[in-house]
Amino acid sequence: MTPRGGIRNRLREVRATGMPSANIGVCVPGSVTVMPNTADENLPEVARVAADLIRFDTSNYGEGKANGEREAAEYVGEYLTSLGLTPEFYEPIPRRTNVMARVPGRNPDKPALVLHGHLDVVPAIAEAWSVDPFAGIIKDGVLWGRGAVDMKNMNAMILTSIAELLRAGEQPERDIIVVMFADEEAGGSEGSQLVVTHRPEWFAGATEAISEVGGYSIMVDDRRAYLLQVGEKALLWIRLRATGPAGHGSRLQPNNAVTRLAEAVVALGRTEWPIALTDTTRELLEGLSALAETDSTDPDEIAGHTGAAEGFIRSTLRTTTNPTVLAAGYKHNVIPDTAEALIDVRVIPGTEDVALADIQGIVGDDITIEIVHQDIGLEVPFAGELVQAMVGALGAHDPGVPVIPYLMGGGTDNKALSRLGIAGYGFAPLRLPADLDFTGMFHGVDERVPVDALVFGQKVLTDLLRTY
Repeated sequence: MTPRGGIRNRLREVRATGMPSANIGVCVPGSVTVMPNTADENLPEVARVAADLIRFDTSNYGEGKANGEREAAEYVGEYLTSLGLTPEFYEPIPRRTNVMARVPGRNPDKPALVLHGHLDVVPAIAEAWSVDPFAGIIKDGVLWGRGAVDMKNMNAMILTSIAELLRAGEQPERDIIVVMFADEEAGGSEGSQLVVTHRPEWFAGATEAISEVGGYSIMVDDRRAYLLQVGEKALLWIRLRATGPAGHGSRLQPNNAVTRLAEAVVALGRTEWPIALTDTTRELLEGLSALAETDSTDPDEIAGHTGAAEGFIRSTLRTTTNPTVLAAGYKHNVIPDTAEALIDVRVIPGTEDVALADIQGIVGDDITIEIVHQDIGLEVPFAGELVQAMVGALGAHDPGVPVIPYLMGGGTDNKALSRLGIAGYGFAPLRLPADLDFTGMFHGVDERVPVDALVFGQKVLTDLLRTY
């Protein structure tokens, strides 16, 4: 695939000045339009690039329904080209575009490091937002828009960190493989999973990877700490299906499929799953306890010291089963013969079979469970040279603030890279205001990130690449 001329023309200024163009294309299926970039030209480049990326509406609805990442990938490709790199594109499914470039390091004998992000985002209901979710608005020092948190912020940090080194005539310590994937928000089946299968040569010589979601700060009572992601829960997206006789809406029908499904959804959604700790979550709790200066041994009580991050932290300690979609019927006075629900299940690595058996017991044998998408959990030690380097890079820019490992409740494209033997970490460094509910904005409304947090992260990441 070759980048389109329209994108190339709009980004000539990047080559000439190192600054994104004052115009940016918004991804509209079947066409590309140009609209003014409202970002202040005096803003740091990392914020401008993140805003540019947000303006591409790369919404991913799942199950093969998506706007596609093509124009955003072309933008990334042009940016990398402006740095003297040679990007490669892989589009296995129309408009589901992945892009990669290798940055030569000073020491080719060291294993390569993968820096990866995803270009798709979950959809946004514009009416629920206080700003246009795809306008990339920067106001009062904060960048707003879908992807500002997940994860066009990190994509911009990756690109501008590489740019800072190369424009200064420097090289990273080792080869860096920059990859932006499609389809992460639907499990990567049309993105990283296909790239790993059909383009494994992109990752030749790589043993470790950095991406979302970690390196950001939280408050433990009144003290700041950073969470570094060294694992993620396993993924089970399931469909519950209830069936029963169809008929007129006025009749007595004790075996109504909708009623039976609703009972199953309520039972599952209200299940209080037990604590199941791993090496990582034990270390997390030890770190939080020390910061909170508490003698409590109750994991939920310890997590309660993390303020706005409490819900995010508690989800990492147990299985979660959240109903997300309901579907049944087609007319007010017709009892349907089928009712379905989608459930997002995240389980502690290695407990998938037990969780499925438990779920079947909770919903009942008359409810059919279909696995829509399944992927592995990951966990690597909070140790080693890369971990030390990430902790050191944070410490250089925020001295004395502890870094604690955690197991993320969600999932990333590190799952796919693990098939190639690549150990993945979440390290998108952000020093955040104490009153910002950052974790609550993942897939939420009014997603936003402070510009100075982006600048901080770009500096930390750049220093990491210089030395590791």
